[in-house]
Amino acid sequence: MSEPSEWLIYRGAGEPHGGITQLPPPPPWRDFAGRGDASPNGAEGAGGTGDGRDGGDGSADRRLGGYRHEAELHRPGAEELEMINAALYLRRPLLVTGSPGAGKSTLAHSVAHELGLGRVLRWPIVSRSALQDGLYHYDAIARLQDVQLAAHSVTGPNGANGTDGTDRQDPSADIGSYIRLGPLGTALLPSEQPRVLLIDELDKSDIDLPNDLLNVLEEGEFGIPELERIADRLPDGEAEVLTDDGKKVRIKGGRVQCRAFPFVVLTSNGERDFPAPLMRRCIHLELGRPDHQRLATFVRAHLGDEAARAGDDLISHFLERSRSELISTDQLLNAIYLTDAAAPAGRDRLADLLIQRLDRPR
Repeated sequence: MSEPSEWLIYRGAGEPHGGITQLPPPPPWRDFAGRGDASPNGAEGAGGTGDGRDGGDGSADRRLGGYRHEAELHRPGAEELEMINAALYLRRPLLVTGSPGAGKSTLAHSVAHELGLGRVLRWPIVSRSALQDGLYHYDAIARLQDVQLAAHSVTGPNGANGTDGTDRQDPSADIGSYIRLGPLGTALLPSEQPRVLLIDELDKSDIDLPNDLLNVLEEGEFGIPELERIADRLPDGEAEVLTDDGKKVRIKGGRVQCRAFPFVVLTSNGERDFPAPLMRRCIHLELGRPDHQRLATFVRAHLGDEAARAGDDLISHFLERSRSELISTDQLLNAIYLTDAAAPAGRDRLADLLIQRLDRPR
């Protein structure tokens, strides 16, 4: 039996060992170290707007590449630039379609990075996603529990009143502590400059969500009924709530109304068609299959120039396969990164194992 390749950390030998200490640093797009060091973005206090201009969660590096400043950046084509700018000028959502790994989600991060619009607000869509998830979440159960605990502490363990009731606080005053705005709700907070909102893989949603989004995207505002009902009992009609950035903002009258409409990017892998009313309200951009130069730039931005040169043959092979197979650029990055650590003899075989067609029967 041949010895395991030297790059293997887990060797299936059945004996404990300290090989985990030999694990090299993670790929740049899977490096989550240090992202908690930066403060969450968003506004603070009554005058805040939740702009989140400082970034700091590492998402830009993971999406755009840690070597992007050293790489010769890919310049989008004329049509791509025109559609992005049309969405910016018209304050309309940008619907970006294309195959997996075509760069749809990266586009939102690229716009935010170049225009200095802060952290991208991301709403990943699944089959159970509803409009409410994107707008806000009200934790009624936690509030009920806290009210019951407060009532118990006032009456005392034996049912006797612990106070004369004159210092009891109106339970509606702290309702904002149980409300957190979602990515869409945070994007619609009033601000001087737009936030960037990525609604990722909208085609994964159920049939209702695209239609449910229409009014909010058209009007740029929404109400929070839990706050609207008691607005006259709140101090100055305002409640302090959490944003998706983890900061606190004040909501007046229970309504959120944007001043600068956010730059909204809706992505789709083309798994379903969308209703005409949604298409009418969007600017549509179809991203085609990347060429060799674009893929090389993509690799260079994430792994550096040396890795891009070493993986040039894998890029060419990837392009050849992509003409007849559904494969993703994420797989190409994985292959180039990992084969750099593998023995040369097993390089091509390992790359083929990592770049498996996505449209084959399972």
